[in-house]
Amino acid sequence: MNKPLRRIAIFCGLLVLTLLLRDNWLQYVKADTLREDPANRRVTIARYSTPRGDIIVDGNPVTGSTASSSSGVNDLKYKRTYKNGPMWAPVTGYASQAFGANQLESLEDGILTGNDDRLFFRNTLDMITGKQKSGGNVVTTLNAAAQSAAYNGLKKQGGKGAVVALDPSTGKILALASYPSYDPSAFAGTSDTDAAAWKKLQKKYNPNDPMLNRALRETYPPGSTFKVVTASAALENGLYTSADEATKSPLPYVMPGTTTELKNEGSIPCKNATMRVALRYSCNTVFGKIGADLGNDKMLAEAKKFGFDSEQFTPVRSSASVFSDNMNQSQTALSSIGQYNTAATPLQMAMVASAVANDGKLMKPYMIDKLQSSNLDTISQTEPEQMSQPLSSSNAQVLQSMMETVVKEGTGTNAQINGVTVGGKTGTAQHGVENSENPYAWFISYAKLPDGSKPVAVAVVIEDDQANRDDISGGGLAAPIAKSVMEAVINSKK
Repeated sequence: MNKPLRRIAIFCGLLVLTLLLRDNWLQYVKADTLREDPANRRVTIARYSTPRGDIIVDGNPVTGSTASSSSGVNDLKYKRTYKNGPMWAPVTGYASQAFGANQLESLEDGILTGNDDRLFFRNTLDMITGKQKSGGNVVTTLNAAAQSAAYNGLKKQGGKGAVVALDPSTGKILALASYPSYDPSAFAGTSDTDAAAWKKLQKKYNPNDPMLNRALRETYPPGSTFKVVTASAALENGLYTSADEATKSPLPYVMPGTTTELKNEGSIPCKNATMRVALRYSCNTVFGKIGADLGNDKMLAEAKKFGFDSEQFTPVRSSASVFSDNMNQSQTALSSIGQYNTAATPLQMAMVASAVANDGKLMKPYMIDKLQSSNLDTISQTEPEQMSQPLSSSNAQVLQSMMETVVKEGTGTNAQINGVTVGGKTGTAQHGVENSENPYAWFISYAKLPDGSKPVAVAVVIEDDQANRDDISGGGLAAPIAKSVMEAVINSKK
């Protein structure tokens, strides 16, 4: 071969090699990036080319699919529908042809669309038999009756708020409600009506921010409900060894390093009160002093055992609750009664109640029981997992007796259930600069049946700007909702 031909051959060979390298780069290295690029229209077309699988509660779908009315205009064949959309939105999230997806609709999109690699065998069989590819199902842990009680309780109360209910023995999420809420069906398509509905839900145009998942993403000062964590720290660190040991708590109590008294609400018997009495009456002085005596390090360590300062994944992400580090004694005192920098999601406070109810074991919260293929074969099953041990079994039982006193004869009597032992703690948390705005009303609780089982733990928070300030209390606003949720779970097991 003469020299010119040889050069042309080498040049052509290099071009072919370059083409092969580029092709492999695109197909293997950049494949995921290109597939997930929002500008890749083919992904959206594929997502809505067949009916999505369903999100299941108590054996029934709370989602569906319908032919897009605009299918003649665009190339998206099916759109998502929701049953009782506002009630279930904090669980399902949304799947919109125009605005994408979030929460379970996004996290399990591969299963719901049928594109997950774990569905390869099922999809291959369907292709051979000529059957249309179908999405799989996401089977949740939710209890429909509990969710209904939670959502309707919040709706009846008005204002804003959230409820989380857990199964203490497994960590299963039984209810996850947020109010106000939204209907994901309203913007599932691509029409001008869908766009207008989406716009109205944005915080910029709606200050109530209905798309905020308050159960998982909003942190509130937990107020006196945090005293359960402080009591746990006192028992675990040996500061006090029983519920009925007198504490060395003066009245008035001046916070260390300051001339500021830590006040109680009204004239209540808090001087040297036992922890049982202090929890019953919600004595700030007793639990503030416990926090100051233990110090920041021990209080922080105990809070972290309950899940504070870490995001939770259910698998939907929950914001991290906060208990601060590097605080002095007076700041620690305030934080130990659920004020200062302390902030918690409703999920976090349900986890606190759940750990106490479960004899000190905190189970990891989760809302997906299993994933199914289109023919209902189980692809994966979630197994309960212990997350931590915030307190010993014996100390948990001491704390249970204290919380049961709160409901039997303290601030939580509105949560009493006939034939059921209920433990709880109320909280009325300061809100705004110098407590200038209406406080938050909290209640955390668990139910214990006559056989000793504890099927449910609940956290409720109410934020009502329109309520009479003097009428706001955890026992008055939040406890009745917690009671209805606990009753719903108990009745569903009969």
